[in-house]
Amino acid sequence: MMHPPGVLDPGGKEGGQMITVTRINGEEIVVNAGLIEFIEKTPDTVISLATGRKLMVRESIDEVIDRVLAYQRRIGHSTVVPVSPDDDME
Repeated sequence: MMHPPGVLDPGGKEGGQMITVTRINGEEIVVNAGLIEFIEKTPDTVISLATGRKLMVRESIDEVIDRVLAYQRRIGHSTVVPVSPDDDME
């Protein structure tokens, strides 16, 4: 079964449960997709995690969403609900 680029298993192999993103400085990191609370463009893409940590990445919002959706399909559910920029997130 083929999976989109950027979706990793816990051992770091393509096609698993974590997603890869690229920090602004070019460093590739692996993020637990289940901890992502929201993603915003400021103008860079910023991923906010449930831990309170924020990650500024090179990928677009759409690229991150695609990777999260691929991760969720892999684990058998899809709970991501896109929110329009006009929606109040507070």
